Amino acid sequence: MSVHRIVVVGGGAGGLELVTRLGDKYGRGKDVQITLVDRSMSHIWKPLLHEVAAGVMDTATHQLSYVAQATWHHFEFAAGEMIGLDRAAKTIRLAAVPAATDEGEGDLLPERTLPYDTLVLAMGSTTNFFGVPGAQENTIALDTVEQAERFRRRLMAACVRAQNEAEVPVPPATISEGSEGSEGAQRGALLSTPRRRKVNLVVVGAGATGVELSAELRNTAEVLRSYGLKLDPRKDVGITIIESSPRILKALPERVSGAVAGLLGKLDVDILCGDSVAEVRKNEVTTTGGKVLPADITVWSAGITAPPVLGTLGLAVNRLNQIEVLPTLQSKTDPDIFAFGDCASCEWPEHGFVPPRAQAAHQQASFLVKAIDARLKGRSLPTFTYRDFGSLVSLGRFSAVGSLMGGLIGGSMFIEGLFARVMYTSLYRMHVAALHGVWRMMLDTVANRLRRSTVPRIKLH
Repeated sequence: MSVHRIVVVGGGAGGLELVTRLGDKYGRGKDVQITLVDRSMSHIWKPLLHEVAAGVMDTATHQLSYVAQATWHHFEFAAGEMIGLDRAAKTIRLAAVPAATDEGEGDLLPERTLPYDTLVLAMGSTTNFFGVPGAQENTIALDTVEQAERFRRRLMAACVRAQNEAEVPVPPATISEGSEGSEGAQRGALLSTPRRRKVNLVVVGAGATGVELSAELRNTAEVLRSYGLKLDPRKDVGITIIESSPRILKALPERVSGAVAGLLGKLDVDILCGDSVAEVRKNEVTTTGGKVLPADITVWSAGITAPPVLGTLGLAVNRLNQIEVLPTLQSKTDPDIFAFGDCASCEWPEHGFVPPRAQAAHQQASFLVKAIDARLKGRSLPTFTYRDFGSLVSLGRFSAVGSLMGGLIGGSMFIEGLFARVMYTSLYRMHVAALHGVWRMMLDTVANRLRRSTVPRIKLH
């Protein structure tokens, strides 16, 4: 009997959950071969990247090795970035994997092809810069762990530089000759006072990532002071959010948006709505409204687009390069190819399209386990129905806000505070349970709680 080869490209939340469940279901047998493809060697839940950027989360304790997960759950892992597709031969092409600089010359793995019988694309999304001049060169996106860590390092460096400048007094050499009496003494005292240079952080885009990052940055500034940094966390660290829409969190209910805006105001986060970015330079951001904002670091979280390679595969895509799929999540071009998550454009009757959220990827991964089982047995495929269980936004230790709706409570309910924070945390725990099971998830939770008592509240190095 021939082996049915299932290849899943993309090890994000949905892709990794899918191969884990498929491996548990079919991996021990000889009739089905499951392979995960990803350009990275490890996985981290993408909604956590803003916490990595703010330094409140150590990636070492939350990253999961694809090789280890493949061993535990009976699938195979192939490292590499998908760069091509041959639908006639049913193969995908993977780019060469370069070796690290200290591992000698040459590639770690050569460019190669991988055959499939069923191909599932779960490649997620990348940042959309919308062609704004200087945006791609002078901002930091939060698509990968490397980008988040880069932001954290730059944040620490900017704060240290600002403190050092504040501690260097201006020499009173500019006092004019002949200045006498109290006026000259006052001028001398003023000029010998340490300078205060503000650290300016600009976040472009007030979606969930931008809003959550802004709150975590305020928390980071306050924690840094407790570890000896002498900057005033409110006066000396400025945080500004720029949003082109009339309000923040435009995709969420207006009540949630208003509550979050109020909380950010209490944290001294400036919100600039109804204005968009015209240009980004190295140390400033210019808006279409004519405002010029100083920026030591600029984060771009204004929108997403699917990876560019999807537009080169000969499959039907929309203007964001998302694969257009049927209600079965099969590509409208090729029934042997499925797509889901952020890289797929899936219609949501009476609502438009399924939103690019973690809960959508989770639901679609669960659906595809059943759909692929039907495909292997030669049965007709079911159709996917998205259920919106609400939205939650975390403001770190300060608060959380959201709404629960749909089948979860039989209606809609606004939540805030401790209950909302517990619900938000449970989303990640559900993801961990999907990958490791409930018992390992509970042990992981306890281990992380214990570890927090022996490490700094933020990553300082």
